[in-house]
Amino acid sequence: MSSKPLSDFPITQRWPAQHPERIQLYSLATPNGVKVSIMLEECALTYEVHRIDITQNETFTPEFLSLNPNGKIPAIIDPDGPGGEPLALFESGAILLYLADKTGKFISTDPAQRWHTIQWVFFQMAAIGPMFGQVGFFHKFAGREYEDKRPLQRYVNESRRLLGVLDARLNGREWIMGEEYTIADITTLGWVHNLITFYEARELVGFDAFANVAAWLERGLQRPAVKRGLAIP
Repeated sequence: MSSKPLSDFPITQRWPAQHPERIQLYSLATPNGVKVSIMLEECALTYEVHRIDITQNETFTPEFLSLNPNGKIPAIIDPDGPGGEPLALFESGAILLYLADKTGKFISTDPAQRWHTIQWVFFQMAAIGPMFGQVGFFHKFAGREYEDKRPLQRYVNESRRLLGVLDARLNGREWIMGEEYTIADITTLGWVHNLITFYEARELVGFDAFANVAAWLERGLQRPAVKRGLAIP
């Protein structure tokens, strides 16, 4: 049993844990947020979710910054971390890797396959997320008012290129790593889904030309844990 109670974490003063024995998830249903809720659902882990309203700048409150100094969702506290001590984590990719290792699910035990999976997680974190996010900003949000359309076109072109990379990877494969569904899929599904739904960029990026990606997305969206995770919190 842990020697450190969850109440020692300042974030629990603002968002109290009703079930301190469960993983505490601080999140919102954004492309980064849903990665962790999907993973928790896929792993059938018990968790308690706290809705962090980014539109009200709740991530920049002292309590949230005590957990993630970068002021972004998602973040977690696992009361049963390494050695039985609570573990606080931010960065969605790091959280997916941690939960995969904790449960032994959705990442290969083969060292080479494991690293190949991690490289595709990094591909999403470093490329797909930032580029798709910029498309969203310049196409749907404040950036659409900018007279200069060169930034939008730059991010649209790069997003198309990235979709092409993903489409080529999925050629002849059911999932990014082949037959096995992994954290590489979990980290990427929400972003691709968001691009053509919330960001309303399906036609803009020519999504329907990427048949392998479209089929992969449809397979992912059929998974019950993905359906649940996309709506949490």
